[in-house]
Amino acid sequence: MHLFLDCIPFSQQAEPCGRRKGPNSESTHLGLFDSHSALAARYEIARASGQMPTGVVMDQLLSASEAIINGRKTVTVGTHNYLGLAFDEASIEAAVEAVRREGTGTCGSRIANGSFSDHVALERELAELHGMAHAMVFSTGYQANLGIISTLVGAGDFLLLDADSHASIYDACKQTQASAIRFKHNDAADLDKRLRRLADEPGNKLIVVEGIYSMLGDMAPLKAIVEVAKRHGAYILVDEAHSMGVLGDNGCGLAEREGLLDQVDFVVGTFSKSLGAVGGYCVSNHEQFDILRVACRPYMFTASLPPATVASVRASLKAVKERPHLRAKLWANVSRLYGALEAAGFQLGSTPSPIVAVCLESDATTLAMWRALLEAGYYVNIGLPPATPSGESLLRCAISAAHTEAQMDGLAEALIRLGHEFGVLAEPRLMAKA
Repeated sequence: MHLFLDCIPFSQQAEPCGRRKGPNSESTHLGLFDSHSALAARYEIARASGQMPTGVVMDQLLSASEAIINGRKTVTVGTHNYLGLAFDEASIEAAVEAVRREGTGTCGSRIANGSFSDHVALERELAELHGMAHAMVFSTGYQANLGIISTLVGAGDFLLLDADSHASIYDACKQTQASAIRFKHNDAADLDKRLRRLADEPGNKLIVVEGIYSMLGDMAPLKAIVEVAKRHGAYILVDEAHSMGVLGDNGCGLAEREGLLDQVDFVVGTFSKSLGAVGGYCVSNHEQFDILRVACRPYMFTASLPPATVASVRASLKAVKERPHLRAKLWANVSRLYGALEAAGFQLGSTPSPIVAVCLESDATTLAMWRALLEAGYYVNIGLPPATPSGESLLRCAISAAHTEAQMDGLAEALIRLGHEFGVLAEPRLMAKA
């Protein structure tokens, strides 16, 4: 059985609407939202205690690193604009020109309405950047994972995913009839053990890992993962959403940095991080890859990216290739912040990366520190269970090449001050005695 011949676009359809049971059916739950009651209770407690992260409004964007929030100039350290290209002049001008030339939207999917020439050009440029033969562009990065993974594997196949995988990967599991098996986070030995158990199973095996994991910012042990995949004849897909533009000589991600681009089967990425826009893609060297254009439902039945987005992404992609100093500046900022917080005694994600995660023990402390940071003029992300690995509470900083040294130093000082105020860090004099 070949991976590309196992696409079953019709067998996964829901039952016709006429078969569904309505609100008067005996099987209907008492309330449509009852299944979310536990989450709703936690949400109400958090909302009652002050401003919620979900309620933050940026009244005005000032630059790639600053916005007006609650009437105050605020340093934005939670936007994933890793290279600062969302405000790049060339990308903005390309978008403006595309709107004037081709309008505001495509008004349909590529399979129904056809492709604009820029769609085709962008796919060609993505394939060339990665040294691959094929590329597909999606309307979001989420859809890229959802569509590619759920279409590649089906009944009788096996999907092996890292336990800390992104929600889009988990949701792809729900869209396929393949058996989904989790292995321990970044544990190639555990993956090997699970594949050995499947040695006598005839189905395809697809391994899915991420270049940089989105919550803690750690990286996959890709060389070890590839060795395991080869040993068991498994396919491998790398989601480079947070590593595209960040790692590798050409910014292709972890697979490029590790010299493994020619040894992975599929690379998925997004335009919403380093490229400063929205959308997603998949590149591959598999000869039959283009069959996915007529088998992948999230690709087939979604309106294609608008001209302005495609044009800005093409301009940003050029910057990723031609302006390596942006990556150098990004990593200098990462080292500056990570080093200061590590020296202060914070528990951080294990690997320095553009995602600097401060690990805390309680939801209450995390929310309180997040609000205090916002009052101090710094907007960071917050991560709370069940969305975080191992039930951890996180203050999550997304670093950009657009940040200044002064902004990094100011954020570090604010976090260290609040760490002492909230008892997360030991008082300096106590640390000295120790």
